[in-house]
Amino acid sequence: MLLTTFAACLDELDIETLNQDEQSAALVVEAILTDEIITQKVYLSRSSLRLDLETDTVYNPFIPLGIRPLDSVDMEGGATVSLLGDNGTEHTFTEGDEGVYLSNQQFGLEMGVDYTLEVTTSNGLEYESDPLSVQGKSQLTNVYAEKAFNQSGEEGVAIYVDSEPQQGNPRFYRYTYAETYKIVAPLWDEQQFVLTDYDPCALPVPTYNLEIVDREEQNRVCYNTLSSTTIDQLSTAGNLEDKVSRHMIRFIGKDNFIISHRYSILVQQQVQSADAYSFYGTLKSFSQSDNVFSQVQPGAIYANVHRKGGSVENVLGYVEAVGVSDQRLFFNYEDFFPGEELPPYAFGFNCDLFTSNESHVSYCSPGPQGDGCPPSVIEQVDQGLITYYAEYDYDLVPTASCPGPYVFVSQICGDCTTLGSNVEPEFWTE
Repeated sequence: MLLTTFAACLDELDIETLNQDEQSAALVVEAILTDEIITQKVYLSRSSLRLDLETDTVYNPFIPLGIRPLDSVDMEGGATVSLLGDNGTEHTFTEGDEGVYLSNQQFGLEMGVDYTLEVTTSNGLEYESDPLSVQGKSQLTNVYAEKAFNQSGEEGVAIYVDSEPQQGNPRFYRYTYAETYKIVAPLWDEQQFVLTDYDPCALPVPTYNLEIVDREEQNRVCYNTLSSTTIDQLSTAGNLEDKVSRHMIRFIGKDNFIISHRYSILVQQQVQSADAYSFYGTLKSFSQSDNVFSQVQPGAIYANVHRKGGSVENVLGYVEAVGVSDQRLFFNYEDFFPGEELPPYAFGFNCDLFTSNESHVSYCSPGPQGDGCPPSVIEQVDQGLITYYAEYDYDLVPTASCPGPYVFVSQICGDCTTLGSNVEPEFWTE
């Protein structure tokens, strides 16, 4: 009886009946407008009705503005965007990349001024935000790192911040960061393979020209930058004072590859309104839920942008005005773990030395294709899988079953550009 009752509550859903035209993709308006004099940005998109099985992308509010995968949302182009202040100021925006609107002049929000963001889409529909205002300013006084253990007993480095209130009523805080780390390819060589005129199907044997030449591009030392993707908030409401002390921004385990050499973090403290604090707090509670029935539903979280004229329409995203303070920190692995072995390279990727035959049987040969050896050098070079390390030496690869003329390594181990950029950031210092 229990099974019959349970089954009676379930209806089959025919996927083919889900017609995209029967649904309306919601407009997504996102902006963090600050009191810094910068080029302010507004992001417009549409929530995706398709399911991308590779990135599982419907609109994802947890990914920082401007860095989400391009296929995760449908960008909204051709709109008119402006920001109006109740003191008579008006700031207009022009579309840069599709769906990304940049202020025509750099500006910063002023304390004591209420702002309204207005958007007119390409089809003439008008939207406006609730009044926005900077609630206060608080200065980061210190960003610092200490050797520590996390709650799981893992040893590593903890990064903390302190701040002091400066103006207004700063009681609600959100923290974001961008971390940059130095990458040094462990099996780099100053020479490289260059393959030209390769025809794997030529008969009786493949034709090709394989050279060992000096590298023209520096690809031993690189840098990679990642932005925080979590919601980190703090409230001092109810405290005797509004200053922030020893708030932990980041914990990095000592075996994490990103601190192997030199590491930098740029921390931004945002003073939020009570409404914005509540909005992001609700998002965070959804993201931490393990219950499939408590996933974010359209309209479940209040958005502060709506259609003009009282028309009812579900709009996603959030626009906020914040007071910000930034501070950057650098440190080296040896600052906290002197004399200790560096963490495993590239999150534990196995960087070994290999060798194989230089060429292979023609792909168009009528005879047997396999010879029991690993893919040839020219095949792997053609696919961008390997990089040159040395002329063959038995002592380097003593267990090779099919020794060839060269010793090589996986591309990731000999070319740092597979993990980052070889252009040193302007802010970088050694």
